[in-house]
Amino acid sequence: MELKRNGAQAPYRGPAECFTGTVRVDPLFPETAPSRVSAAAVTFEPGARSNWHTHPLGQRLVVTYGCGYVQTWGGPLRIIRPGDVVTCPPGEKHWHGAAPGTAMTHIAIQEGLNGKAVDWLEPVTDEQYRCTPSDE
Repeated sequence: MELKRNGAQAPYRGPAECFTGTVRVDPLFPETAPSRVSAAAVTFEPGARSNWHTHPLGQRLVVTYGCGYVQTWGGPLRIIRPGDVVTCPPGEKHWHGAAPGTAMTHIAIQEGLNGKAVDWLEPVTDEQYRCTPSDE
């Protein structure tokens, strides 16, 4: 058994080539063979968001704080809140981030395939971000 104490792993700022706005990534656990699963707590300041991206083996998001948005390519902009669990299937193009007026934190859980867990794509435009969100 291994115990990693809160704060034992250094957080880092989400890189500008992958995110718009201020994003903090707190690693929870890395991919450690034979497992391919890794996780991080990701906090988006108001208005911050990821670029469009895909995951070769999918991703799960567990919202823990605030209010955010999530969207799949060609789908509606949806509101996410604490306790919501978002499942993104393998290869699905999507993005996620905070709503304009509040920060949002989620735990992101994904598996790597051949050492790669995400494929980063283009930024979400301001026009895409400002669409009217659905609460469904």
